[in-house]
Amino acid sequence: MTLHYLIFDASDDGEGTGTWEAVASVRATDVPAVQAEAQAVLAAAERRAPGPRGPLDDGGVWDADVQEQCDGDWTTVTLTLAGPWAWGEALIDRLDAG
Repeated sequence: MTLHYLIFDASDDGEGTGTWEAVASVRATDVPAVQAEAQAVLAAAERRAPGPRGPLDDGGVWDADVQEQCDGDWTTVTLTLAGPWAWGEALIDRLDAG
């Protein structure tokens, strides 16, 4: 899968957990494509899940969040993944490789 809209920035907490965030701001005609891309990323994360999904503070091994915000003609879609550093880096590398 090649990502066309979502480009991830990563941050490492220094203890083996990472956060990957992608933001795409698009016009209304492209919102369905961005939503489909976000869902495909979530499906890939589920398939390669390192353990149960849920808030990391509550015992989850990984988690994800998708937010949408409309501002006039533009919609911003934000996808955030959190989990073990090696898992997230491998997932994003696989997505970027297509």
